[in-house]
Amino acid sequence: MIQDYQTQKTLRSDYDFCIVGAGPAGITLALRLAGAGWQVALLEGGGHEPSPRSQDFYTCTSSGLELYPAQTRLRYLGGTSNHWAGRCRPFVPSDFAVAPPGDLPGWPIAYAEVEHYLPAAMDIVDLPQGAEFHALNTGLDGGDFDADRFLLSPPTRFAQKYATALAETPGLDVFINCNCVDLEFDQASGRLAAVVVSDYELQRERLAARQFILATGAIENARQLLNSQSLLAAGIVETEGLVGRCFMEHLNIDMGTFILKQGQDPEQRQYYTTDAFVAEYNAGKGNVCATVLADVRTYGRTAQVKHFLENLACETGVASKIEFVAKFSCPGDGVISTMIEQVPNLHSRISLQDEKDELGMAKVNVNWALSLADRHTIKCIGSELAKQFAEMGLGYVKLNDFVYDTAVPLKMSPHAHHMGTTRMAAGPEYGVVDANCKVFGTENLYVAGSSIFATGGASNPTMPLLQFALRLADHLNEKMKTYRGAVV
Repeated sequence: MIQDYQTQKTLRSDYDFCIVGAGPAGITLALRLAGAGWQVALLEGGGHEPSPRSQDFYTCTSSGLELYPAQTRLRYLGGTSNHWAGRCRPFVPSDFAVAPPGDLPGWPIAYAEVEHYLPAAMDIVDLPQGAEFHALNTGLDGGDFDADRFLLSPPTRFAQKYATALAETPGLDVFINCNCVDLEFDQASGRLAAVVVSDYELQRERLAARQFILATGAIENARQLLNSQSLLAAGIVETEGLVGRCFMEHLNIDMGTFILKQGQDPEQRQYYTTDAFVAEYNAGKGNVCATVLADVRTYGRTAQVKHFLENLACETGVASKIEFVAKFSCPGDGVISTMIEQVPNLHSRISLQDEKDELGMAKVNVNWALSLADRHTIKCIGSELAKQFAEMGLGYVKLNDFVYDTAVPLKMSPHAHHMGTTRMAAGPEYGVVDANCKVFGTENLYVAGSSIFATGGASNPTMPLLQFALRLADHLNEKMKTYRGAVV
């Protein structure tokens, strides 16, 4: 049943699960757990459609690289699946086996833990069973760049595809316009006792459940934890602790331009760094896309950001100063774009501001920061790609100077793939959640979505976050069955 909390305040007192956030991860968890026979409350702060009032809660400041966080997130039923472009690529074994450069460890689990959830995740986003993640082209000689392999979802809009299931699944109560404003932690039991929810008129009540899951995205998951005074008082969350740290994005670098040799196919080419490249250069991974200018397109959330900035540039007459909106006048030439993995970085973080929103929650500042390891990855990918592109006789590459000269300021833009901030780790000294996505120091508070990513890889996060959501649903189902048996 889907109810509008503004007008229907019919919370029950016997929920097994309370899930905060109704994007892809939250909806997947809710349907799986309710389908297993549990009583589930799924809370969404927005409504059925976007609204300025709801979207305003995503307003935050930025003290680092420009992220456009308000423009690249959607706060209504279905979350950012409502403007997802549909590109799907799962993690691979090396994402889990190879530690990232720097002092932080990688994943505390093996690839096998999520691998077998791939068929179910593919089904969720309408990919045909047994379909191969295919390549558009061959790889480059030299062993550093293989062809990238991916599939495209239609794309799946979760609120639309699962509308009937959300409304009719027994045991599932979906509340829209229901804002979580506090997490009440009971230090004596080590359990979250309740969440406090509010409508837009500041009418509040407590919602109790046996298990709680935050699934509101990388920025908001951290914000919910940091805003909880009871978690702070218990030492579960610390103002200068790991909650909110290691915020990661995929790096969209303007690598440079290329000219194809006469007779070469002008179709788009997409490459992906090999494990051998990562090992040889001690670098992160990266997808590189070589596209002739006539075929340049912008998709998904980045398209909305670009549209916004194009309008702003035209209205204010400063188009030449907005480098994000690049204009080209050389048909036949090409551009090289990227989706490069960011190394986990403690200085890239979400933190609270003194200013509060209209519901009384502290707003956040995003300090999106890169490290020297990121510049090293960019330099290695750019230099080796240019060399191998030429050696294969495909054409000539002209790299921008900031690619190979780390003293020159970097020109880049975000992909709107927010990851990290509640990273998974073997212990609390390196992360926020354990191998089962449970917040360290608690017995019944879990986190879902790409905020748990220990590393981000160089592919879109939707497919792997769904695999993790399915894995979490199985873990919680088994945990609750054990609990029910112990009670009986």
